[in-house]
Amino acid sequence: MSRIFIKNGKIMTMAGYIHEGGSILLEAGKIQAVGNIQIEESKDDLIILDAKGGWVMPGLMEAHCHMGITEEKKGTEGDDCNENVEPITPYLRGIDAINPMDAAFEDAVRAGITAAMIGPGSANVVGGQFAVVKTKGRKMDDLIVKAPAAMKVAFGENPKVNYSGQKKMPVTRMAIAGMLRRELFAAKQYAKKKKHAGSDFEEDFHYESWLPVLNKEIPIKAHVHRVDDIFTAIRIAKEFDVKMTLDHCSEGHLIAKEVAESKMPAIVGPDFTSRNKIEVQNMAFKTAGVLQKAGVLVAITTDHPVSIINSLPLCAGMAVKAGLPMMEGLKAITINPARICGVDDRLGSLEEGKDADVVIFSGNPMEIFTQVYCTIIDGVIVYRKEGF
Repeated sequence: MSRIFIKNGKIMTMAGYIHEGGSILLEAGKIQAVGNIQIEESKDDLIILDAKGGWVMPGLMEAHCHMGITEEKKGTEGDDCNENVEPITPYLRGIDAINPMDAAFEDAVRAGITAAMIGPGSANVVGGQFAVVKTKGRKMDDLIVKAPAAMKVAFGENPKVNYSGQKKMPVTRMAIAGMLRRELFAAKQYAKKKKHAGSDFEEDFHYESWLPVLNKEIPIKAHVHRVDDIFTAIRIAKEFDVKMTLDHCSEGHLIAKEVAESKMPAIVGPDFTSRNKIEVQNMAFKTAGVLQKAGVLVAITTDHPVSIINSLPLCAGMAVKAGLPMMEGLKAITINPARICGVDDRLGSLEEGKDADVVIFSGNPMEIFTQVYCTIIDGVIVYRKEGF
């Protein structure tokens, strides 16, 4: 694996400091040094990249999407996002349906997005397990950063619409909440029995999938748009003492104080789309800024393919335009999603020892004319603009 030395860049570490005209050394797939480094540039195994004053940043991260599960250009044949004939499916694993050959992965790389949290959609009360993966490669097993990384649940309009057409539960918000409570209660009973059982305990594949949630190793990833659904999600998370992320959180700006008091992070978006459902009528780019100022840890999402994956930095830019501070906009697509998704030990900032996922931009990635000069994943150049 080559050594890469990036020089003459504005090093935006996303770890609290910036190096103007700085440099960074990548070796063996990891960040070896960051700052104003002096190195012998004549060594044969050294690849030298002159950033020419551009911004050098950690790879961007998408905190919630369905890239490769809802494939582009393939219609029904490439849509594996929802097992929408059974409302409770915690044992489904997103990694079994993600196709890294989906065209969206190449779009992500060319936009400087080096990692994404990907998993099932929101048709079910419990949809299954999300995973954090890198965005370049052919074999899913080689791309996994963390799996499982979250358990998907959904409140509100999507499960109601899906199952009312099938004349089966849930058709009301009460049923969604009740079914999730019943599932979590059964999972806790299972965990208790397993803890006190002997070596002859017979494991249940269905409930084994809940143990990382009950042990607080991963969060519940809650699809919530409306105020009432946000409050119901928070209520259930507290009842069962589990971690939760509030995904979409479209009306979060209306209850920012209460969301902050819950201590739950928000993954806001997709705002680059139409208000095509009743529950997103109050969707607005200002939501991220209002929540952040209230003290909520905020990430931005495209919810690809609801809005396209390469619009992620522009979504952050629109949130900045609507009131989110500039640096917080950059954090919302780098270190914040890494923290929320539980992978900040490897991703989200340029620090020694972290994965060598680095992007060189011509300037601020949240500005529409900014170009990606080079994308590096695990210390390998996976995209380089012609002429750079």
